[in-house]
Amino acid sequence: GDIGMEIREDGSWWHEGSPIRRNELVQLFASILRLEEDGQYYLVTPVEQMAIVVEEVPFLAIDLDIRGEGQNKELLFTTNVGDFVVAGIDHPVYMIDERPFIAIRDGLVARIQRSVFYRLVEEGVEEEGALVVYSQGARFDLGSIS
Repeated sequence: GDIGMEIREDGSWWHEGSPIRRNELVQLFASILRLEEDGQYYLVTPVEQMAIVVEEVPFLAIDLDIRGEGQNKELLFTTNVGDFVVAGIDHPVYMIDERPFIAIRDGLVARIQRSVFYRLVEEGVEEEGALVVYSQGARFDLGSIS
């Protein structure tokens, strides 16, 4: 069914037109969020599946911790719902229409906030006219430098 829940572009969670202010509740809902093959987002429990609206993507990458150096450094992202992921083959960083994203889990994605993206750009190196970053040996293209 539909329970009147939505995740807005700014990462805020809403229910029937009111913001959900309890972070613990948002984290609980985020832990049962799924993206199904039909492209619809659902909160899934063992007994029911409830559709929710997601304006853009369900999560925001709100922090970045950088460990190590060179191509083997690790870029550790934190989301607004408490997920931690290290960019790599299983969690690629990518650009869509000049907006940065990172894959979190099971098809769920976080948009990388502007301040975090600026830190990511500082880690970038120029290769063949593109700005790239590395994490766990994986290469991620942040776009053309020109």
